[in-house]
Amino acid sequence: MKTSKRLFLGLLLISLSVIFLFITVVWFLAKYNDNFFNEVIIILGAMAIIFIFLIGLGLVSLIITIWRAKANSSLLNLMLVAVNTLFPIALSLGKLLHIEHESIKRSFIAVNNELVKSQKLLFKPEEMLILAPHCLQWSKCPYKITLDVNNCRRCGKCNVSFLHSIQEKYGVKFIVVSGGTSARKVVKELKPKGIIAIACEQDLTSGIQEISPLPVLGVLNLRPEGPCYNTNIEPIILEMAVISFLQGKPIFKTDLKSENIAKANS
Repeated sequence: MKTSKRLFLGLLLISLSVIFLFITVVWFLAKYNDNFFNEVIIILGAMAIIFIFLIGLGLVSLIITIWRAKANSSLLNLMLVAVNTLFPIALSLGKLLHIEHESIKRSFIAVNNELVKSQKLLFKPEEMLILAPHCLQWSKCPYKITLDVNNCRRCGKCNVSFLHSIQEKYGVKFIVVSGGTSARKVVKELKPKGIIAIACEQDLTSGIQEISPLPVLGVLNLRPEGPCYNTNIEPIILEMAVISFLQGKPIFKTDLKSENIAKANS
């Protein structure tokens, strides 16, 4: 499923414009009223306009970074601040425009992935962590794997066996978590430098924002039987995310064919 990054970027631009217009109107109204309180508003308004300018610089830098597929490390923090500041406003605007929250969040995840890839990060296998949700496990499986993934019998009835094969093939760590709290605990304990997270739109979006600026490549799970029940993934997407971190190349693309994996490994 290919997700457009333009939706989220467009909402960010509109959000920035709305905030700037509001602050500018308030500032000018206060400027032409002569009292002490309005002078305070003018000062605060001027500071707010400077802040909005910096947010705008971060947003423009983000758009240029995605377009060029090359990040400017000196502006990375500014880009992250811009996204995190404008994200809730973009969601509110999306609601007013009758755009589904899931669509906006999918677009956000796509933008995040492009930003991470543009940094061309190169990690050793032991520096990486794959975080998988417990709903990826076959619902009738009697073996508890949130405590220990090695309890998996690799019967092939769910994608957990595939994650074991990825772990063996590339040497990366892989953990199955029961929720956001346990995921944060694992990240805090293992201290990975790069994460590949498998989850739904809501969990990926909140997780990426909570552990920022730690780089996370988000892989959306598939839900043929509904949310949080017998979910699965597209194996090629997950493997390409692993390879992109191991090789430091932006090769995480949803339209790649299976034969491209062999080329990436060569």
